[in-house]
Amino acid sequence: MGTPIKDVVLRPDAPKTLLLDKHADYIAAYGSKKDDYEYALSEYLRMSGIYWGLTVMDLMGQLHRMNKDEIIEFVRSCQHECGGISASLGHDPHLLYTLSAVQILTLYDSVSVLDIDRVVEYVKSLQQDDGSFTGDKWGEIDTRFSFCAVATLALLGKLEEINLNKAVEFVLSCMNFDGGFGCRPGSESHAGQIYCCTGFLSITGNLHQVNADLLGWWLCERQLPSGGLNGRPEKLPDVCYSWWVLASLKIIGRIHWIDKSKLRTFILACQDEETGGFADRPGDMVDPFHTLFGVAGLSLLGDEQIKAVNPVLCMPEDVLQRIGLRPEIAS
Repeated sequence: MGTPIKDVVLRPDAPKTLLLDKHADYIAAYGSKKDDYEYALSEYLRMSGIYWGLTVMDLMGQLHRMNKDEIIEFVRSCQHECGGISASLGHDPHLLYTLSAVQILTLYDSVSVLDIDRVVEYVKSLQQDDGSFTGDKWGEIDTRFSFCAVATLALLGKLEEINLNKAVEFVLSCMNFDGGFGCRPGSESHAGQIYCCTGFLSITGNLHQVNADLLGWWLCERQLPSGGLNGRPEKLPDVCYSWWVLASLKIIGRIHWIDKSKLRTFILACQDEETGGFADRPGDMVDPFHTLFGVAGLSLLGDEQIKAVNPVLCMPEDVLQRIGLRPEIAS
């Protein structure tokens, strides 16, 4: 007898239609409850939380319900002297939140409120001799930060400001025998890192360096009998991998290799019919993170109630068209 596959069982009465209005109400209410324990607890990633909320509202055609002026002022106030941007006031700057901030301001066509030259200098200062990037001054190296660096600079039209050849060399050194990528050379393949590395190679025009068939096979094997996707072997499915895995497959031109209908059924089953929002798995607590990636995953699957999402930057395609940014996607 083999080891049983880790998976979830979808209830027969799980939601089967997209509850778009409830999700919009859930996100609109989330940021207004500033006294909530849950809101206070998430201060350390506030900038990314705002990005998740705004992006999913834009994909649902509801961005007008968010407080534009308050958000733009908050982002502006989180830029530090060094040029980097923090998760919230009083926190240290980090590449993750710098990218989230630039994405937020791009949605609102307002990046000019930042000192852009300083943002560029901050990103440049984090590149190491081997081409890798640290996330902040404390020195952790991870391919996520390589993606954050090039995504931030691409949105600002400043990609040429770093040593791109060395940056590409480092990311390619993190490619594994299974076609996937890890956070550093020799680290195991993981769907989140694969998304970051394929996105990085797309932005820098190096998708031809990926073995799309080998990587596509690894990514397809993430689909479980429930239809959901996991991040690596032997793990439970999670709605967020409906984004990391699916976007990676879209970037390398292999999205047709998975069962789209079963994945859609899994994603819809993760909705909360009472409160709105998506959870990681059916029956769990909803949050803005999984709500964005559930909706964005459905967009990649072709749901016409949702705006088209860009698989590289997880932003509405119409926003990127407005600024003239078109990352490479395999056909």
